[in-house]
Amino acid sequence: MEMNQSSMNHWSFEAPPTGTTCPSSRFRQTLIVSLDGIWVSHPTMEVCRLVVTVGCLAYFVPLTVAHRLPGLMLRRMRQYSSCEEHEYLSGDVCCLNCKAGTFVKSPCTTAGQRGTCEECDLGTFTEHDNHLQKCVDCAKCGPDQEVAEACSNTQNTKCRCKAGRFCNPEEACEVCRKCMTCKSDEETVQNCTFTSNTVCKKIHPKSESSSDAAVIASVVVVAMVLLVAGVIFVKYKKKWGCGGPSSPKVVPPAEDRYSRNGSIPLIPIPPQEEDQLQTLIPVNGEQSLRSCFEFFEELDVDFHKKFFRRLEFTDNAIKSKDNLHYEDKIHDLLNSWVEREGKKASLNELLRVLVDLNQRRTAENIMNKVVNIGLYHKSKDAL
Repeated sequence: MEMNQSSMNHWSFEAPPTGTTCPSSRFRQTLIVSLDGIWVSHPTMEVCRLVVTVGCLAYFVPLTVAHRLPGLMLRRMRQYSSCEEHEYLSGDVCCLNCKAGTFVKSPCTTAGQRGTCEECDLGTFTEHDNHLQKCVDCAKCGPDQEVAEACSNTQNTKCRCKAGRFCNPEEACEVCRKCMTCKSDEETVQNCTFTSNTVCKKIHPKSESSSDAAVIASVVVVAMVLLVAGVIFVKYKKKWGCGGPSSPKVVPPAEDRYSRNGSIPLIPIPPQEEDQLQTLIPVNGEQSLRSCFEFFEELDVDFHKKFFRRLEFTDNAIKSKDNLHYEDKIHDLLNSWVEREGKKASLNELLRVLVDLNQRRTAENIMNKVVNIGLYHKSKDAL
């Protein structure tokens, strides 16, 4: 297996350029051509060619991988690195958060920089530094609330109960409850505020000794009055006598005069007020409200249009549901009302509309059913 001089001429190599870690393409090409020449001249040297080829690959592959590995590892490390608390990750770059009152219009392209931030529109806000894509909508106060502080681009709306109502801040303020009025045998210790109810205290009865003294004094006064009246009557009788000509004229009572004239004045009797319905408090928030929609299927078919008009639905919106079954139509419109009103939506508002439309009996039936099955419980306050 000796190789002559002509065969050795095929073993010509070009050294890789100085200062590079990767072999030149010309060097690799020359090596491959030389190996092909050996194969043609000496077919019996198949084993030699295989050994040389494997050795070259074992040399070149690590150099190529070593040349590319640092950049690959750097990108992966940057991609999975965590950002600081005041930063957010956009692609493989950590950007600074936008300030309160703004949102991220477009992220940064250089690490440690802040992207394009834009101020919140009217009616929206962000309270803290953030990387939100849009601002949060301001809350709307309920029907029994008023605005304490208006919404700004850095603060949500702050609501409070209207005068005469309160809501404990430690509880979920679904409904502002009506302030309590002290009874006749109670005195006010603390007036009702936006966050606390009226505080009343029983008036302690007077001691027995003072009560006895008051009774004795009353008896003495009455006795003296009767005594003075008796003395005056006796003197009057002695002076004028009985049935004398100068006896004072007896004036008939007012009732006799009216009877003779044939007319008796009518005393107007004030109408008796019906007991007001009690406010209902949901056991499970909006889920309780949606669970009682089936009870509104009791509405008369000819009446439900008035009901939904009072809920501020247009005739076109009501008519658009005519293709549905009656029960599905009721549910669909009530679900639309809840989505439109948000937190203001409550069963109390629906019952109040029924009462205003002289459908008190239907309102009472619905109220009793939702209380009996445990969806709501009654409050002491009136609806």
